Amino acid sequence: MPVDRDRWNACRFDPASPAGHYESYFQRANHPTRPLAWWIRYTVFCPKGQPERAVGELWAIWFDGERGVIAAAKQTVPWERCAFARDRLDVRVGEATLDARGLRGAAAGAAHAFAWELTYESPEPPLLLLPANLYGGGFPKAKSLVGSPNAVFTGTVTVDGEAHAIDGWVGSQSHNWGARHTDRYAWGQVAGFDGAPDSFLECATARVRLGPLWTPPMTLLVLRHEGEQIALNSLWQAARARGEVAVGGAEFEWRLSSQTREVAVEARIWAPRQAFVGLAYANPPGGVKTCLNSKIARCELRVRRPGRPLVELRSDRAAFEVLTDEAGHGVTVVA
Repeated sequence: MPVDRDRWNACRFDPASPAGHYESYFQRANHPTRPLAWWIRYTVFCPKGQPERAVGELWAIWFDGERGVIAAAKQTVPWERCAFARDRLDVRVGEATLDARGLRGAAAGAAHAFAWELTYESPEPPLLLLPANLYGGGFPKAKSLVGSPNAVFTGTVTVDGEAHAIDGWVGSQSHNWGARHTDRYAWGQVAGFDGAPDSFLECATARVRLGPLWTPPMTLLVLRHEGEQIALNSLWQAARARGEVAVGGAEFEWRLSSQTREVAVEARIWAPRQAFVGLAYANPPGGVKTCLNSKIARCELRVRRPGRPLVELRSDRAAFEVLTDEAGHGVTVVA
């Protein structure tokens, strides 16, 4: 298992390539009972045709649903002070480090400052959102996977001088990369449901622009529950599935469903607008996308299979992101 995890977490960035590239390793976890969460991301960004302008980035967010406060920071680091291993998870961005055992570092933005010192472990194998054979090809342009599902984190996250003890918070270590961002997507993840702490959900609905035309929404879903994995993630299945995202009102909502002859899964993921923070993601070919990011969303999920009891799962510790280039969502972009 460690060798397999190393392979999926290996960095794909080639500093000599002019193709343009982004690649992120993001870690996140939720308090087991309170509406508190953190998200920390180590990123390499390289604009297309300008490999000499590659940089490393550190991102951090603290979500406090009790106080109604979200703090976020982004710090850019020259590429000369960065290192991303191409055979395992071993990352350095400035003085901040990340490997298969823990992460340590600090980042300061315009309004907030973070520091973190965390260890984590995950006995589970990596979870692939796409079929394995698609990770080495040119389509889709953006790839995503979970290197360590249901990772258990221990340590400290400090926000503006206030230290928060992270004692057995559950989340994930994830990895994504590509030559360009998906034009529009919703992404969700649940690490442990109420009454089913070992269950794990990874899902996405994406649309891609081809010239003046848009593809229909394509929805991928992988659920691990009670020792089984339900993978509704082939491209054919994704095209048949449904995914509807509504943002801009007081509540952002995503409804998705996918079914075969053997199984049907439907889910609703939602959160109030004030549970989101806006992030500006530069796109390697040019332009900027807006990521509406929440880690304190809610999820309801149902699984139906012929001859088996209905499975109903709920969690208020869901990750929910929307990538868009549209305005009118009402979320302030802060980093």
